[in-house]
Amino acid sequence: KGEVVGHVTTAEYGSQMLSLGGVHHLTGGSKKEGRLTLELMQLLGNKKPAECIIDGGASIVIQAGRAPIVNGVEEQRMRVGCGSAAVGIFARQFAGVADEVVVVDDHITGVLTQHQAGRCLDMAPSGIEMRGRKSTPGRYFQVANPGNGWGGTDIDDPLSIIEGWEEGVARPGLRLLMTSTTGEHAQWYVLDDQLQPVEQPMPAEVRRIVDRIGENCEPSLCTVLFLGGAGGSLRAGVSENPVLLTRAIKKALVNVTCGGAPAYVWPGGGITVMVDVMRMPDNSFGTVPTPAIVAPIEFSMRLDDYAALGGHTASVFPLEQALSRGAWQDDGAPLARQWQQIDAANPWPLAQPPMLG
Repeated sequence: KGEVVGHVTTAEYGSQMLSLGGVHHLTGGSKKEGRLTLELMQLLGNKKPAECIIDGGASIVIQAGRAPIVNGVEEQRMRVGCGSAAVGIFARQFAGVADEVVVVDDHITGVLTQHQAGRCLDMAPSGIEMRGRKSTPGRYFQVANPGNGWGGTDIDDPLSIIEGWEEGVARPGLRLLMTSTTGEHAQWYVLDDQLQPVEQPMPAEVRRIVDRIGENCEPSLCTVLFLGGAGGSLRAGVSENPVLLTRAIKKALVNVTCGGAPAYVWPGGGITVMVDVMRMPDNSFGTVPTPAIVAPIEFSMRLDDYAALGGHTASVFPLEQALSRGAWQDDGAPLARQWQQIDAANPWPLAQPPMLG
């Protein structure tokens, strides 16, 4: 809708990371920017789909627990690793059935016979000469531009990243496999008398290895992590001396959860937490007109530890009373209360210490 709501950060093994929302977009720009940022954060936190357009890039639909949709195409596989990693993982299986294997990848393309894995298997050099920028032996950067083709590059013809073959090393009949890091693209070649790769039917034993590459790729998945801080008024609602709450958490006396889900507490000052929204109850996130996002957070501890950190012990009463009468004596029973099954992976909050950074 024309407003900036975040930015692209880094990538790890093909998983692209986005930073979306945050105070600079909520309150540091126009009123429309803040409103749309808040809408996006609430949608993502509540496990709903949200569409964004990357400047100069793709249109993406993000939804926690679902595969990303990029330019209208739903992604299927997360790659097993970069091209170098794939070579290392499957080198022993390739040896004996192929004379050279190139795993095409937009990050690091791997070449088996030059790679340390191929050398450890005493594989003979193939004489292949690659495009791109050579890193360590058997590893190449920038063989092509990023795109929707082979291995996340913009190429449709894998032979386009081969510059040539070294005479006296390459030989007619050499067997070459080119595959992507997910196994979704793969072709089999044999060098002719002019040292030109000629596509041939892929042998069954090679196809099994390519299929195994695909088998080792996990399904594509969007992970939404909520990052937020416990504000001053919130901490004052726990203790008359809020800094004691912060110190008790850092001493592992108080566990921190968000909707019952384990929360990672960032190092440094204050109480800044990060949590996987898939482990939180549905519709956990709300908003206030500030604009600001509102998320559940719980501090669990022993009663004597609560008293020691200056807690409001005069306001402590049993859970049964809160469920029947409300948070305060004259509130009445909560009318919108819902019972939800907790995530089986979430431990009871008092059964473990906080996840401290």
